[in-house]
Amino acid sequence: MLNAVQAGAVQLQHYFNGNFKITNKEGINNLVTEADHAAEKAIITVIQNDFPDHFILSEETGEIKSDSELKWIIDPIDGTVNFSTGIPICCVSIGLEKDGKMILGAVYNPFMNELFFAQKGLGAYLNDKQIHVSQKDTVIRSCLVTGFPYTYLDSPNGPLQVFSKLVRQGIPVRRLGSAAIDLCWVAAGRFDGFYEHKLQAWDSAAGFLMVEEAGGKVTDFEGNYYSPYQPHLLATNGKIHEELLAYVRGEK
Repeated sequence: MLNAVQAGAVQLQHYFNGNFKITNKEGINNLVTEADHAAEKAIITVIQNDFPDHFILSEETGEIKSDSELKWIIDPIDGTVNFSTGIPICCVSIGLEKDGKMILGAVYNPFMNELFFAQKGLGAYLNDKQIHVSQKDTVIRSCLVTGFPYTYLDSPNGPLQVFSKLVRQGIPVRRLGSAAIDLCWVAAGRFDGFYEHKLQAWDSAAGFLMVEEAGGKVTDFEGNYYSPYQPHLLATNGKIHEELLAYVRGEK
């Protein structure tokens, strides 16, 4: 895991603020860069050198299927728009799932020298120091973070409506552009909560384990146990979870 995130990060550092090809996948501002492909190739090479039979799900390649009970879930660059414009809030994110349960996660932002790592049942760490969620107990006193999808922004109780409700009450809500980093910063106690209406498995696989192992709570918008294979995510320190869930569900 550590070798894989570091191999991906080498490629991010190589291409950052340089000249590289940028193309657009389906949808608006759904970018993929030459660096995404290079980082993904480096990560998969490291994994397959030791575990050639493992299942791999990666953002650009898709599924490399096998019958293995172990699945690597890879985002070679989470925060590609940031990366492409020289904003150093981006990272490599890798989760390892066993029999449908996340057991390892690593998120590495080489530009801030921050390596987050979590193992199921053994806690979450930032650069070898154990981290814990915050202790804020009300939403009004919290600092939150979110992301906006480029589709269905104006749907009933959608991203803009929830955002508007919170900021009109004076609650600070940030948008960094990297869900994996958002989740890690909740785990580290920098943010008290994170919600997003549309994520893919590779966006959250490592980060949601980080929050849980740091003592926080992660659910979908119904309050059910979180699965990275559905789009909605709410991650908090646990103390504000039900109150923030009420905002997200349109009950407040």
